[in-house]
Amino acid sequence: MSETVPPPLKTPTRPIRVPTVMWDAYGRVVSRLETDRSARILEHMAADIREHGSAQDVADLEQGLRELAERRARMHQGRPRKTQG
Repeated sequence: MSETVPPPLKTPTRPIRVPTVMWDAYGRVVSRLETDRSARILEHMAADIREHGSAQDVADLEQGLRELAERRARMHQGRPRKTQG
């Protein structure tokens, strides 16, 4: 993403095709790991980018992680986390 283009105000969602039974199993697994699906998927994406990405890919990853940190810092502190479904 170019530095001249501001990031969107909200993190865009990315729909993926996953069988319901697999999604539900993954929800249970990440719950036992005391995390959530989004956090775990983001961790996996970051690891793949760091291991297999170009210098530009890693730079984009770092920019994306900064954007996520900024958004999370702006979240209302009293907002409860969404429960897994």
